[in-house]
Amino acid sequence: MAEMEEPEKKRGRVVELTEKMVVDGVGGGSCEWEGRWNHVTKFLERSGPFTHPDFEPSTECLQFLLETCKILVIGAGGLGCELLKDLALSGFRNIDVVDMDTIDVSNLNRQFLFRSKDVGRPKADVAADFINSRIPGCRVVPHFKKIQDLDETFYRRFHIIVCGLDSIVARRWMNGMLISLLVYEDGEVDQTSIIPLVDGGTEGFKGNARVILPGLTACIDCTLELYPPQINFPMCTIATMPRLPEHCIEYVRILLWPKEMPFGDAIALDGDDPEHIQWVFQRSLERAAEFSITGVTYRLTQGVVKRIIPAVASTNAVIAAACATEVFKLATSAYVPLCNYMVFNDVDGLYTYTFEAERKENCSACSQIPQDLGFSPSSTLQEVLNYLTESVSLQMKSPAITAKVEGKSKTLYLQSVASIEQRTRPNLSKTLRDLGLKDGQELAVADVTSPQTMLFRLCFTS
Repeated sequence: MAEMEEPEKKRGRVVELTEKMVVDGVGGGSCEWEGRWNHVTKFLERSGPFTHPDFEPSTECLQFLLETCKILVIGAGGLGCELLKDLALSGFRNIDVVDMDTIDVSNLNRQFLFRSKDVGRPKADVAADFINSRIPGCRVVPHFKKIQDLDETFYRRFHIIVCGLDSIVARRWMNGMLISLLVYEDGEVDQTSIIPLVDGGTEGFKGNARVILPGLTACIDCTLELYPPQINFPMCTIATMPRLPEHCIEYVRILLWPKEMPFGDAIALDGDDPEHIQWVFQRSLERAAEFSITGVTYRLTQGVVKRIIPAVASTNAVIAAACATEVFKLATSAYVPLCNYMVFNDVDGLYTYTFEAERKENCSACSQIPQDLGFSPSSTLQEVLNYLTESVSLQMKSPAITAKVEGKSKTLYLQSVASIEQRTRPNLSKTLRDLGLKDGQELAVADVTSPQTMLFRLCFTS
């Protein structure tokens, strides 16, 4: 009889604890219960064969996680949902999450913090509400906006930033922001100004996790060749000289849709709406026929419009767990963090390995030295622009080039503003000599891939 009573006592204890959590409310100091953090204290209050050589077990580490450590999660999609869950259950309570997207029906199969009733709502808001209501004491603060809309003061508030993004452009911008926060003294980086970046990425059954210490280890731009090149087409090519079927689709997406507004002035192009995709497809076929280009299909049209990247829930879970583990290591100093890149692949069986990515001395993002651009004086500005966008080590999206000519700052080309693009477009066909540029001259290049203006030194070749 006593054996039968024990499970009843346990169930009663669970009900009692649940009721107590509801009464106390999320974030209350009394929402703890005995043994809640046993799984964490096993790592923080005793040493072991894998702990950091300088680690001293104590209760202070757990208190730092629970009360002080501030974590910023970038992205609340497939990786972001997993990251928020893992971090909250690991003892991190002060978490902010930034995401600019709203929930779509197609997200529900893997982004498990969302339900059908949430479709149309901001991902950041729903994810924060779910975690806060499900995990007592956790305080997730949502930010429904672009990362570019937040300033340096905001990012300085955090001890660690972890990215669960599907955009290399956004990764590079975040990388550039953390580099811009570094303080240098006598040429050496002040380590108190370093905010570690833990980055995860997935594509189908493949993924990677990495730890970046800005100013000390390889940054995102140092290893840009490890990422697949982003497909970005110069506006001048799209508008006047299309050569690929993608050029035709981008022409319709970027220029024709906002001009013609086929479904009403207030309706944005929806990649999940078959009528929208069909319209873009038909107009792309017309554009392709005009320039004798083949290969425009409905599937390609949808892929270009939606920037489709395949996602698998199990891969997201593995990579998010690896990233959360690295955040735990960095926050507690209990274990040596990843050094510094981990690759995961379970396409055929399970395969993973780690390696140390090395810093580039002439990295356009984290180096203190302007990168050299070697061109002949007879080269055109278009050739320089092509190099900036097509080079594996740069992969810029829409660079704006400025230089000092005869003592005055002059915009040589700017794509993002239509009126200035039209005015500066003739410069693309001019030679560097005709533009008044000289050997050794610095070019300032601004691009959406970085919050900073990057400096290059023009080196004339024979």
